[in-house]
Amino acid sequence: MSEENKTSGFFGVLEKYIMNPLGKMATTKFVRAIMNTGIAVIPFTIVGSLFLVLNILPTAIPALQGFYDATIGNYTQLYMLANTATMGVLSLYFSVVLGYEFTKVYVDDEGLDMNPVNGALLSLFAFLMAIPQLVFEDGAMVRVTEITDTTTIINGWAMGGDGVTRFGTIGIFTAIIMGVIAVQLYRLCIVKKWVIKMPDAVPQGVANSFTALVPTFVIAFTVIILNGILVAMGTDLFQLIQAPFGFVTNITGSYIGVLVIVFLIHALWSVGIHGSTIVTSLVNPILLTNMAENAAGADHILAGEFWNAYVIIGGAGATLGLTIFLAFFARSEQLKALGKTAIVPALFNINEPIIFGVPMIYNPSMFLPFIGAPMVTATIAYFATGLGLVNPIIAQQPWPMPVGIGAFISTADWRAAVLAVVCVLAALAVYYPFITKYDKRLLEEERAREAAVEGDEEDFFAF
Repeated sequence: MSEENKTSGFFGVLEKYIMNPLGKMATTKFVRAIMNTGIAVIPFTIVGSLFLVLNILPTAIPALQGFYDATIGNYTQLYMLANTATMGVLSLYFSVVLGYEFTKVYVDDEGLDMNPVNGALLSLFAFLMAIPQLVFEDGAMVRVTEITDTTTIINGWAMGGDGVTRFGTIGIFTAIIMGVIAVQLYRLCIVKKWVIKMPDAVPQGVANSFTALVPTFVIAFTVIILNGILVAMGTDLFQLIQAPFGFVTNITGSYIGVLVIVFLIHALWSVGIHGSTIVTSLVNPILLTNMAENAAGADHILAGEFWNAYVIIGGAGATLGLTIFLAFFARSEQLKALGKTAIVPALFNINEPIIFGVPMIYNPSMFLPFIGAPMVTATIAYFATGLGLVNPIIAQQPWPMPVGIGAFISTADWRAAVLAVVCVLAALAVYYPFITKYDKRLLEEERAREAAVEGDEEDFFAF
């Protein structure tokens, strides 16, 4: 069997058993809604994180402490409201946006008479009902009130430094599940026509509110019954939902879990599917939760923009070093021109010119380094963080940040910037033997074409 047929067979197996199932999953209504939700909350996570970075800047640069205390430090409680109103209540944003997006998907795909705004409010309603803590005592269900040195629960609402504890990133998974339940019950009511239909003369806004009346009752009774059963068993909806996601968080945060995520992202890209959007959209709730816990003193390695800070600098495949090499050291005209065109976008982690220009997709010459380079950078960053050589990520960097700057913003640690540069060099080392061989082949093909053209010209003039 020829090398080309072997490669074709490999991509065929990869596409059949991994890419096709993941591609189909990416088109499901739930995953599309989660993707859109993750994109919608990005501004809030970045803004909230940047104010947190401002708050801890003197820790990163001790020389600024005196100036900070005399100026900006006097207004900490004021400007940190931006962090409290974003990261402190992030699950509320997830709840509202997911309800809206999930409902909109059903409207677009099935043409159902559902109002996305109603879906958003019903999702929030279901989530809020799952938050208060209750216990079953003396034959009655009562809300918990407990105030100690370490715990503050008032009438069922657990309070933390930034307000209701379960409104923060810890509640994201509950917001997602309750949003799905709410929208599915809303859809059921619409399909079964369990709604109050108003005359056509009634204004649309009033009609929409009455259409949501029955679904609201259905959601309320469903959540009450479910939560009542669980409280009688000594738990509640929030705790029940958190348990399996806590296990998933531990798995994805392990070294093997990180490598699996990196592999899936780039295996998808290798067959032309936007792996970054699909996979990271599913794990982002975990990354945001871990990042918030790191800001409170935890030490999760996989958190925030771990990928853009260290793993895929320059874009998917960790191609920044490769792009610089192509721009200044490639010998083939094709790769040299591509490198010069792509170098500026690559500095801001945009590398579609490289992915489709080299190309990286369906290219057997580049498949191994395209997957191997980010695995190497992920390994370096994982163990550097785990060993305490750099601080864990505590803030969300804007993903287009140039190499080193985003890592510093994420950690408030200058060593993270050095680590990012090390990762760029390590990725280039992985690419080097493959790209030089590929470059040589393209150069030979270009020379062969030039020789053929010159031969044709000589034959023409000889004639």
